[in-house]
Amino acid sequence: MKLRIVPARTGLDWVRGGIFVFRRQPLAMAALFFLSMAAMSMLSLFPLIGPALALVLLPSITLAMMVASAEAMQGRFPTPDVLLVAFRTGRQRLRHMLQLGALYAAGFLLIIGLSALIDGGEFALVYLGRAALTEETVQSGSFQAAMWLSMVLYLPLSLLFWHAPGLVHWHGVPPVKSLFFSIVACVRNLGAFTMYGLGWMGVFAMGGVVVSLLAGLLGGSLGAVSGIMVGLAMVMATMLFGSIVFTFRDCFEPPERSAEGPGGEERPASPPTPDEPAPHD
Repeated sequence: MKLRIVPARTGLDWVRGGIFVFRRQPLAMAALFFLSMAAMSMLSLFPLIGPALALVLLPSITLAMMVASAEAMQGRFPTPDVLLVAFRTGRQRLRHMLQLGALYAAGFLLIIGLSALIDGGEFALVYLGRAALTEETVQSGSFQAAMWLSMVLYLPLSLLFWHAPGLVHWHGVPPVKSLFFSIVACVRNLGAFTMYGLGWMGVFAMGGVVVSLLAGLLGGSLGAVSGIMVGLAMVMATMLFGSIVFTFRDCFEPPERSAEGPGGEERPASPPTPDEPAPHD
């Protein structure tokens, strides 16, 4: 495995890649993302351990969306089977993915716990859906401080886990090493990831403009506007998750292609390689 350093403009190609994959298989990609979020939401309903279990699943869901994007780029229809990809590639990789999920859950809960030291847990309860967001809460100085602390701390956590699921799955890298390689790849390609972030900010801003225009056309109907907002947010989140595989593809040398995974299990599509047609062609 070898790290690649890419030009800053590549970040915009990653954004286009996520949009292109969604355009190629819109129903399949949206359905997979919806099913993933529904599974996490259902797990979160279990008292005490539910939210933690949902967090443990997030790296596996990220991997599933990466595999779905790879399938779509290679001309195949991504089926719901990809949601179980982390559980079908041998015991060792399954164990590593679960360990990765446990590390992510621990890191996320630590951030939430630190934010609770500032505002007594108000932000944590709102974020986890256990309390309503009111105007009084938003205007609270302690709530805003807890929110900003969580955002600042979540950035390095996100970078640690950005490439980790793909490294564990395709390269067989152990969980802790995958975190190290992931954040190194993100830092070494900081220019590309900065453009990537700015690109998605632009996409989401355009989404907000579309919602505002439609709200005006619909006469401000709250139900219709809310439905449009939720639907558009799901679409953009699906495109964002679909673009992760392109960041992985360009930051690391491709693994050796193999029809079978460890133990003889069938391996899903590898990440699209740089010599395949560009998403905007």
